[in-house]
Amino acid sequence: MKRVAVGGLHTECSSYAPLQQVAGDFTRTTGQALRDMVPFDFAAAGITLLPLFHDRSVPGGPVSATTFADQFDQFMAALHAAMPLDGVLLLMHGAMFVPGVDDPEGVFIRKVRDIVGPDAIISASFDLHGQVTDQICAALDGFAAYRTAPHVDVADTHARAARILADALNGGPRPVVHWVPIPILVPGEMSSTFVEPCRSLYATLPAYDRKDGICDSNLMIGYVWADSPRATAAAVVTATDPDAGRRCAKQIAQAYQGVRDRLVFDMQAAALPAALDAVAGRPAILADSGDNPTAGGMGDRADVLYAVQRGAPCQALFAGIADPAGFAALSDGAVEVTTGGTLGGGGPRVTLAVENCRIVGDCAIVQTAAATVVLTARRRPFHNLSDFSVLGLALDDFDLLVVKSGYLSPDLRTLPRFQIMALTEGAVCQNLAKLENNHRPRDTWPFCTFGPKAGG
Repeated sequence: MKRVAVGGLHTECSSYAPLQQVAGDFTRTTGQALRDMVPFDFAAAGITLLPLFHDRSVPGGPVSATTFADQFDQFMAALHAAMPLDGVLLLMHGAMFVPGVDDPEGVFIRKVRDIVGPDAIISASFDLHGQVTDQICAALDGFAAYRTAPHVDVADTHARAARILADALNGGPRPVVHWVPIPILVPGEMSSTFVEPCRSLYATLPAYDRKDGICDSNLMIGYVWADSPRATAAAVVTATDPDAGRRCAKQIAQAYQGVRDRLVFDMQAAALPAALDAVAGRPAILADSGDNPTAGGMGDRADVLYAVQRGAPCQALFAGIADPAGFAALSDGAVEVTTGGTLGGGGPRVTLAVENCRIVGDCAIVQTAAATVVLTARRRPFHNLSDFSVLGLALDDFDLLVVKSGYLSPDLRTLPRFQIMALTEGAVCQNLAKLENNHRPRDTWPFCTFGPKAGG
């Protein structure tokens, strides 16, 4: 039996977020739970899978240098302990930002290669919003990225990366990863695979996989909210035929460049005042996009709550606002709490006069005269219908649902409500012209049309 280790690091970091991620922000998966993340029959492929650990966080600010160093050292120690190895399967994201480390995933994967040696096969899965570099591609034998955004193919992508690894270990030609940077960098909300043009672009990728010498083809959108030299879109192809791999990567890159001017928001979007006018008088969902924690926002801003309270009365549900201090006060019986920007995200402060409060897990469900507000003890999204039902919240009881999100999750998209994305402030602001832009490659569109901007 071949011996293969599995593990990795998975986070997304806005360089504009004020609060660094530390060890407590990550959830570590080990043992059988880590094996279960990869739906592939390793035993049938003659492979013994050895789980190390997988650290994942809700996206946020930069990962502290100390935290990254600790994760790095712990992973490499576990890797050393698992030796000898025939291969490694890495479950990564690709959009980690660490002060003082230009290419965190590249440094991490390069060290994995140094430990296991040149003969071992290393295959990795990435989020399509991750970043790719020469260092990453040179250290890998296989690469597979998500092909959906919102992401509904995570497990399938893990299995694709595993299949590349297993094929190479079982006598197939050794693959090579080829990549072509694409000087485009837009948010996921402008490159959703649920709508054109990216729906059709991603639908073509399986056809590339069927070409002779091609194992797996990918279009990386990249991560827009990190002012980093490696910030770029990319075509990434795993191939056993070098010429075919280079040709395929070039074709994917050209196809994405060809639709550049068609990249627009995947749903109706407007500045906050206009968005609130649009939702008035009808059942609606409003996405507070600039403070979206699943993209790296702090999730603590109260801009929309402040605006709604100053406007016409409506039955509104805000799910949620991250406020550990407010949650603690409410848990202790407070009848008034002031929220907004408590994690450093900025924006207005709003005082809530509590008419009723229920504590469910890490959530305080606060009823006021003007709205129902969910204050949370930690940064988290509300993307699934089960997130509301477990709190005893019936969405039909509310005219307006406000969630901290960019594009809506598949669950929320199904609701028969008017849906709009508010272009709000925050660490993942959709107004790219406002972002600090000192380190991205100079020819990156649309940043090249703005010029450098410091102090975003």
